[in-house]
Amino acid sequence: MTAYLIRRAIQMVGVLVLSAIVSFLLLDLAPGSPTEGLRQQVNTSTRRITEEDIARILASYELDLYTPFRFTRWLVGFPTGPLQLFGKEYFADYAVGCSAAIEAEVVDSAGNFSVRTIGCARYVTLADMVGRRTSNGVMRGDFGLSWGLLRARPVADLVWSRLPWTLQLMGLSYAISLAIAIPLGVYQAVRQYSRFDYVFTFAAFAGSSMPTFFFGILMILFVSILAQRAGLPWLPPGDAVAVRDYFIPVLGTIEPGTAMDRVLHTIMPVSVLVLFNTAFYTRFVRSSMLEVLRQNYVRTARAKGLVERVVILKHALRNALIPFVTVVVYAIPGIFGGAIITESVFNWPGMGRLFIDALGRADYPVSMALIMIGAFLTVVATLLGDVLYTLVDPRIKYG
Repeated sequence: MTAYLIRRAIQMVGVLVLSAIVSFLLLDLAPGSPTEGLRQQVNTSTRRITEEDIARILASYELDLYTPFRFTRWLVGFPTGPLQLFGKEYFADYAVGCSAAIEAEVVDSAGNFSVRTIGCARYVTLADMVGRRTSNGVMRGDFGLSWGLLRARPVADLVWSRLPWTLQLMGLSYAISLAIAIPLGVYQAVRQYSRFDYVFTFAAFAGSSMPTFFFGILMILFVSILAQRAGLPWLPPGDAVAVRDYFIPVLGTIEPGTAMDRVLHTIMPVSVLVLFNTAFYTRFVRSSMLEVLRQNYVRTARAKGLVERVVILKHALRNALIPFVTVVVYAIPGIFGGAIITESVFNWPGMGRLFIDALGRADYPVSMALIMIGAFLTVVATLLGDVLYTLVDPRIKYG
């Protein structure tokens, strides 16, 4: 088992590095930067923004470095300056970037004009890297500085501020979903082709087929807007905490920030996620349980005269949950990553909403931080699933 875990740890590192390279290159090719709007003011008559100002901003975000060096700085915090050996500096004049590019207007074969970089007027050398600080490296837990959402502030501060809201939303919804789906799926399998089975199978198909934003909009329309207009008890349509007092029939006046206010704001987004997750998990447990109930050892247990409840819970359910472990452990990245669509519909200040906002504002350090956290949790969930297999089924051994 120890040798297996060591091999998996090495594979995990390789997967994370490969994910970092691919994600970084894709976001590097995407349009948008902190100086995108400022460049349009350089050639205006007012001349409020100069090339020197843009060069200084690029240097503060290390956008004047070539992509390979910017990646290594982001990943491991290297290079930090000239190579130091035995008290001497080497490669101090080696160019690692360009702070003043030479651009020219060119015409392609179709007659279209475009501006392209044809050279560099001022290079960034390793000697210029001394004293710079935007990231000590993701491998050291430093995700760098935000470009737009919290300009020039650590990305980690922004992530930590949104994490509790996501854990509250996703953790509660997954716990309720599993508590409903497992017994419901087992009961459907035991009562296969009954009226109960038909009704909930149809409901599961409908719940897993409809997108979460559809359920969210319906709940906002009926449970919030129409209920409020009809004078019935209603729920807040969005946000996690109210900004002012509001009145709900039966409950009375609700003050912002109180426990009741937080509970009322949580009900609708949690309900949407519970409906979707329960529908998916119920179908999975039902199909897995049906396959196990047809096995010979279940028939043998019944032939020995064991009580049906013991046959179902002790013999069948434990084996049926083996493939279900894979589904459950992959919910771990989802808990930390957040529900992007649901958080956007209900304006919930979690990690999913943060990812959308970061992409919309071209805040790629925040996007990269969330991508890497998701990748890390995914490989950890995979390893955790393999370990849990041995606990659920002692017959599974890893050499």
